[in-house]
Parts: sequence; C-alpha cells; structure tokens
Amino acid sequence: MTRETNPSQLPTIVWLVRHAETAAPTMFHGAESDVDLGEHGKRQATAAAAWFAERKPTAVISSAMIRAHATAAPIAAACGVTHHVEPQLHERKVGPLSRMPRAEADQIWDSTTARWVNGETAYSYPGMESFDELRDRTLPAFNRVVNAHPGGRIVVVCHGVVCKVLLLSILHGRSPADWVRIGKIPNLAVSELSPDGELWRADQLLFVPPPVVAVNATHADPSLRKTEA
Repeated sequence: MTRETNPSQLPTIVWLVRHAETAAPTMFHGAESDVDLGEHGKRQATAAAAWFAERKPTAVISSAMIRAHATAAPIAAACGVTHHVEPQLHERKVGPLSRMPRAEADQIWDSTTARWVNGETAYSYPGMESFDELRDRTLPAFNRVVNAHPGGRIVVVCHGVVCKVLLLSILHGRSPADWVRIGKIPNLAVSELSPDGELWRADQLLFVPPPVVAVNATHADPSLRKTEA
C-alpha cells in the first residue's frame, strides 16, 4: 500500500518499537487488557531511554495504552522531547483471548496467522481483528504520525502485532505472507525505517538495543513462554 506524502515531507528516520515487558508477560494482552509494565519492563524502558538519547530523536509517539505510554515516557524524558499520543496505534483486539495464558491461546492465534500467511487476511476469529482490519486502523494512524514530523527523527512505541502489521504493509517486498519469515518481535524490538520512494525501507529490522539485551541477561527465565508477535 503506497502513501500520498512526498518523501521530503516525512521524517528522515522512524524507529518503530514494541513496548517493554508487561506485568503479566505470559498472557495475551490485546486492546481489551490495559496492563502496566512489570519491574523488568521498567528496567528495559530505562535502558532503552539511554540508548535512544544518544540518537537524538526529535519526538516520541506512543499509543495511549499504559504499557506503550510507560515505555515511551522515559524515552521522551531522557531525550528532552515531547511525548505525543496516537490512540489508534493500540494493540489488536483479541476478544476471548484477552488475558488467556499463552499455552491455551497459542492454537487459536497460530491458526489465525497461518490463514493470513495463506492469503486469508480478512479472516478473524470471533471477537478478534483480522489483518485487514488491523492494517486499515493502524496504517492511517502511522501516516498521521509521520506526516506531522517532516524532517524529524521520531520514535514510535506501540505493540507487537501492530508493529508486524505495519512492517508487512509499508516495507518494500513484504506482505502478510512474510508473517513468520520476518521473525518474532520481542519486547523493545526496534526497526529503523527510512522513506524509500512510495514505501519504506528497514535499515535495521527487529533488533533489541544492546543495553536492553544486557538487562534481559540478568532476568532470563527459559521456562516462561512470553507473548511475541
């Protein structure tokens, strides 16, 4: 899907970021679950804030959900820039999966994304958003954000599935068929994006900043099945 804006009127860099770890990381948290960050997530956000401060963004934007807002706020403070909110970048609606343990919800979620990979992007489990519905909600919101910051260097903090839907919608050569190939989106995964013609290119894709990796190393628990998009 192409955009209407001239690249010269867009930010020079967009860092698209998934929020830090929630207080209940082994459960599904969609739009229906406005959960806060856990203590580990707060340490991740602090580490990310220092890393972003070195890159001198000009603005920080997040969804209005607590976990995204709480991740973005320390980044904005460390960088000395304004923290804006774009409500339509909220997480996917997951209906009956909300707050369900991942072990119970995986079958439904995996079968849903498998159908998206096979081209059934209008499919949705009852009560959940389809890929098409997610794209049609979040892509205009992303465009509003980038159009508001011409020439800027902006951090956009949202949610795992939102990040993945946006990346598969705006990057050259990507589509819903790449849902698995593009990789997992762990907490604080960053994609560094630049305008490239009518679409975007990823100069770096789904990497976790080294200070966050260091924080994670002190908290590793392989027994936990955390939610990743």
